[in-house]
Amino acid sequence: MKKAIIAGGVIALITTACSQQQPSQNLESLDKKSAREVTLKTIPAGDSIHHITAQTIWANGQVVLESVDTITTAKNISDWGASQPTSLEKIPIYVTVE
Repeated sequence: MKKAIIAGGVIALITTACSQQQPSQNLESLDKKSAREVTLKTIPAGDSIHHITAQTIWANGQVVLESVDTITTAKNISDWGASQPTSLEKIPIYVTVE
């Protein structure tokens, strides 16, 4: 009986913790009067990877600038002391905002 009560309490606690998620705010619901949207993509293509940065800037409700930049790198990089090449396909992306 005690085990059933404890198990029920643990399940209730987990259910409560999982249901209290932060609501996400999608880009469509943001105010685009003065905003900047930046999208980063990594697309593998053969033995290389395309790192694509797309940018849209709004000011006073109008699109001021739209640009897309692409950097192409090798899919695998070999370091001097490494026995295996390092893949650039799933490396983390760090963003600095100034």
